[in-house]
Amino acid sequence: MKHAKRFNSFMLGASLLAASLPSWAVVNGPAVDMKGGPAVKQLNLQQPVTQIAEQIYSIHNLMLVICLAIFVAVFGVMFYSILKHRKSVGHKAATFHESTAVEIAWTVVPFIIVIVMALPATKTVVAMKDTSNADLTIKVTGMQWKWGYDYLKGEGEGISFLSTLATPRTQVGAPGVEPTEKRGDNYLIEVDNEVVVPVNKKVRMITTANDVIHSWTIPAFGVKQDAIPGFVRDTWFKAEKIGTYRGQCVELCGKEHAFMPIVVNVVSEADYTKWVDGKKKEMAAKADDPSKVWTVDELKQRGEKVYAANCVACHQATGKGVPGAFPALDGSAVVAGPKAGQLAIVMNGKAGMPAWKGSLSDTEIAAVITYTRNNWSNKAAENIVQPAEVLAARK
Repeated sequence: MKHAKRFNSFMLGASLLAASLPSWAVVNGPAVDMKGGPAVKQLNLQQPVTQIAEQIYSIHNLMLVICLAIFVAVFGVMFYSILKHRKSVGHKAATFHESTAVEIAWTVVPFIIVIVMALPATKTVVAMKDTSNADLTIKVTGMQWKWGYDYLKGEGEGISFLSTLATPRTQVGAPGVEPTEKRGDNYLIEVDNEVVVPVNKKVRMITTANDVIHSWTIPAFGVKQDAIPGFVRDTWFKAEKIGTYRGQCVELCGKEHAFMPIVVNVVSEADYTKWVDGKKKEMAAKADDPSKVWTVDELKQRGEKVYAANCVACHQATGKGVPGAFPALDGSAVVAGPKAGQLAIVMNGKAGMPAWKGSLSDTEIAAVITYTRNNWSNKAAENIVQPAEVLAARK
């Protein structure tokens, strides 16, 4: 009766958990292997492409073999004793205790097993923390809910960009709302800006965060490093195979935690050089002249794109925000009030909102503020912010 009650409680809990999952989170998902990511019905670790990942894979298998051997030995002896020394076939229980041999055996044998398991694991952990002599250094900043990348040293130094989820919201849906578009093969694990690194080069990743704890993880690399606000931590990898590899934030960081994918594209040295040249030209083209005077319509058009890439997750496409979590911009007193107040908040942040002055250009900040002050039901008196005003506010 007691076991039946426990089973019923377990089934009730499982049913409640299943019922709590939104239908849009479990239906219409892709039924194919993701290139560089998880596979359908995958039971083991992803195929390793770095030496560290290979060592992790080997240690994983070693631990399973040791645990299986212990399981077989312990339960083998137990069941053999139960069957062959039971009372019904004439055996009598022994009356000894305090056996020195047994005490020594169950102390020495587990100690040897622990040493056998600890030696290769310790060697790998030490290697994982050796970030010296890196060919390339990249700073990773976790934020709700995207990743920021800054190439600090090596070829590509000076490159900086944000990487956000590329899966359109029409594929995601919402609680109680079915997706209106068929989900792609890389659903929720694709980004607009991939991290690009050269093959067979040691890449040091410096991690931090500007709001809550995140975790930068690529299973095929054997890399998992927390990104903690106010702290700088590092890890490294050296991919030995060209390809695209996928991961996600694996530290629960808020309601959009599931929408923080990571994509690393490993290319040849020649292709990496081409990417660096192209990226720097792209950044130069986007470096708008802050002295340029824009029209309201031009800024609104530019601001809509900035809003969709950086603000929509919290404040929603409708500008209504998330009640109790993120304020609405539609009808907001801040948006409708003096533009200096909104400019200060966007640039410097406030509780629950990051500072955007380090991630967005003067033109992007001016554009997104102008967009919010002229969108939805908003009709602010001071309806335009020029890039020059943002530049002045930085000083």
